[in-house]
Amino acid sequence: MSWLCRCTSRRRSATLNPWSGCALSLRTFSGSVLAIPRLGAVNVHASLLPRWRGAAPVARAILAGDRETGVTIMKMDEQLDHGPVLGVRATPIGAGEDAVALTSRLADMGAELLADTLASFDELSVVGQDHKQATVAPKLSREEGELSWDAGANEIDRRVRALQPWPGVTLPTPRGRVKVLKGHVEGDRYVPDVIQLPGEKPAPAKQVLGDGPGARRAQ
Repeated sequence: MSWLCRCTSRRRSATLNPWSGCALSLRTFSGSVLAIPRLGAVNVHASLLPRWRGAAPVARAILAGDRETGVTIMKMDEQLDHGPVLGVRATPIGAGEDAVALTSRLADMGAELLADTLASFDELSVVGQDHKQATVAPKLSREEGELSWDAGANEIDRRVRALQPWPGVTLPTPRGRVKVLKGHVEGDRYVPDVIQLPGEKPAPAKQVLGDGPGARRAQ
């Protein structure tokens, strides 16, 4: 079995005569490339399509406060994350789970679902996406992580978890803006647990900021 992954040469890929292709990277392919595999090309996407099509589905799910996400196996067409669905597997987003941990879980789920899908490929039924329900997961920007305490505890918490490892979240303190790597919501306040000063290693927030005004919490 030959695979069509990250095709850069249509002529070279065609000589492989693959029966199916799999794409795991964020890109679209032309119709001529998608036509090379006899049974078409499939994509593993880290969301419950049609929700969160695009570059940052894991982060956008956390930012939106979604309670669940998952992985989708779809047949590729020339539009981004647009093709009919071959398989779906859902999972709750854990309380306090950040994008790094969630991405790792979804990668394992996606690998298992892809294997199951290919094993029963001939018996599967494709289901078209409801394009009217589609939402877009655009690329993250550095500005999305530059917060003030006025954003509120829940918003800060979602952003700290969603924007890991990049761009990360910074908040103002008497020691300047610090990157918040981990924290928790305590009542209506956000409490940083692990922070990082510019050019330094991560450290407990209390160790760096103490318990006084410097350890300000979002009200």
